[in-house]
Parts: sequence; C-alpha cells; structure tokens
Amino acid sequence: MTEPRRSSSPRAKASRNAARGGAQQWEAERKAAEKRRNRSIAQAERRTTADSVRSAEPAPTAAGRARVDDSPTPTSYSDMPEGYRAGFACFVGRPNAGKSTLTNALVGAKIAITSGRPQTTRHTVRGIVHRPDAQLVLVDTPGLHRPRTLLGERLNDQVRATWAEVDVIGFCIPADQKIGPGDLYIARQLAEVRRTPKIAIVTKTDAASGKQALGEQLLEVVELGKEVGIEWADVVPVSAIAGNQVGLLADLLVAQLPLSPPLYPGGELTDEPEQVMVGELIREAALEGVRDELPHSLAVTVEEMLPRKGRPKDKPLLDVHAVLYVERQSQKAIVIGSGGSRLRDVGTRARRQIEALLGTSVFLDLHVKVAKDWQRDPKQLQRLGF
Repeated sequence: MTEPRRSSSPRAKASRNAARGGAQQWEAERKAAEKRRNRSIAQAERRTTADSVRSAEPAPTAAGRARVDDSPTPTSYSDMPEGYRAGFACFVGRPNAGKSTLTNALVGAKIAITSGRPQTTRHTVRGIVHRPDAQLVLVDTPGLHRPRTLLGERLNDQVRATWAEVDVIGFCIPADQKIGPGDLYIARQLAEVRRTPKIAIVTKTDAASGKQALGEQLLEVVELGKEVGIEWADVVPVSAIAGNQVGLLADLLVAQLPLSPPLYPGGELTDEPEQVMVGELIREAALEGVRDELPHSLAVTVEEMLPRKGRPKDKPLLDVHAVLYVERQSQKAIVIGSGGSRLRDVGTRARRQIEALLGTSVFLDLHVKVAKDWQRDPKQLQRLGF
C-alpha cells in the first residue's frame, strides 16, 4: 500500500509551513522560558538541608513532588491558546504579613510553612499556579526587615535578589495592623525598583474590625504609595483564610506577566526539593507554642532520608534523620521539654505532615544540638544552608 502524496497546492504548503514555523517558535520560546526559570532558581535559591543529601532529590521512596493530575498547562505549540502568559510574581512585606498563607491559597496546596511567629520563611519558595490561560510562578520570600544578625542580612539579600528576577511584585500589608515604620521601610526599597509593576495587597481582611476600618486601611495604602513615589498597578484586599478575592488577585497578577510558553511542566506545584520541605515541616512543628526569642534561634537540617531495608514492597518505610539546632543550652531544654515530651510532640506533628507529603510511612528520628550564636557565624550559616 503506497503512502498518500502530500498536496502541493499553495494553501497546503502554507499550512505546512505555518505548522513548522509554529513548532519552531514554540521551541525557541520554550528554551527562553527555561533560561528564565533557571536564572530565577540560581539567583534566589537557599536550601536548608545537609550537604550529604543535597544531591539526592527527590527522596528514594517518595511519591513525588506535589502535583496535580488534571493540569491545564499546554504541552505543545498547537495546544497553547492565543495570549498565553507565564512568569514570576513575588510577595514581599514585613514578617508575618500573610505572604506564605496567601501563596498556599493561590497554589491550592501547602508548599510553604506558616506560623504565627514572625520570620517563619527563611528561603525562597516557588509555588506554581496552572491555569488554561497562564502559568503563574509565585515566589514566597522571607519578610524584609532591619537586620540585627548576619542571617537577617542574608535573608534580606535573598529578597532583593528575587525582585530583580520577577515580572510583578505584590506588597502585602495586613488589614488588621496599622501601617508602620516597617511598611514604610519596605515601600521605600520597592520604590527604587523602577520597571517592575507593583500591586498593593491588603491581607487578612477576615481579621479587620469592620468594613470602615478596611476602607481606611486601603486609603492609607494608596497614600503610602504616593508618599514614596510608587504608582500601584492595583490595590486589592484579600483573605487567604476565607478565600475572599484570591481568584481576583490571581487575575491581576497574571495580567502583568509577559506572553510566554509555560515555565514548568504541567502538574508540578513546586520545584522545592523534598528534603527541604521535610526540614521546613519539622521546623514548623517545632515553632508551635515556643517563646518569642526561640523561633529566630531554631534551624533544622535533614541529615539522611533512606528507605528501610528489608521492608515488604507493599509496606515501605522511610527513615528520616534530622537535627534541630538552637543557639543556647537553655533553648535546647525548651525544645526537648520535660522528659523529652515536647520533642515527641514535635515529632508526631511533623511526621503526619511528612507522610502526607511523601505518600509513605515515615520513621522520624530527631536530635537537638547547640550551635552557639549560629545566626552571626558565617561558617555555621553556610553549614546550615544560608
């Protein structure tokens, strides 16, 4: 049986040339998007994990990084709708402004730890929002603040490095707190970033004392922009907890992104290594109910993640060995608790979260060590991943 001959009509040739040109354009744009993604990762990445496990990702027995199975992200030029956009957005604000909670709400999954304690986020976390018309990569950064330690200086450096690599910046200001010196400090820093559009996001509207108070806060945000010379692209109130206007915020962020093919494969919700996520879940559990000075002194490294040998294939077990570091012996006693009770509670809470993330049973082995004044020691900061 002979193959059918291709039509040589001008219309058929034009159609084939258009398809070939479209595929070539898709490939060129895909490579450009991949370079942008890699540049962002290289510029901002800080991994809080031990050197011994940095090269082994994801974990051997893990179910895989957080994913969605019904992603609308196009996989070829012919699938990409006209006007498709993809790019990076970052949230900035003072510590405990609701940035991580908002990131999780937009992504639809927990990819950043949250806590009522300030400065919970210590490294850049990327969450990926998949839509039929766009792919929005959210970069959650540490809270910008006046640093008192070398760690604080390095966290601020992460934030400013991220600003240079994103397409739009969201400035988060809580609705239930008056605009203060910390907000003014950040706004003045943002005013120096001339070309990147900025959206003012009034967060935690569910905690505002009423509509009048919320309206007054929105007016104060507008005035703050005028004071420092920022023309907000938009001003939007949201509640990540209640889900109010989260979708609207996504639309406003997407509108600022460039025309581009997807930056990440369809289905991925984060590019965070699983060892890093495990370490963060342990730190999140350890932050619950501790004194004010301890959160800043607490760091976690995952020393090892290995499948337990000799286990049945249908009942795998992952051994996770991690160390919690504090700066003083008195803090070690707080973390361990009376007779080890508090450390056991931390392990129980963290293990549940880790098993949900990895999709397998976990044996979690925790130890507490003192690394004196590690926040001010360059060598110890490097060893801890900062």
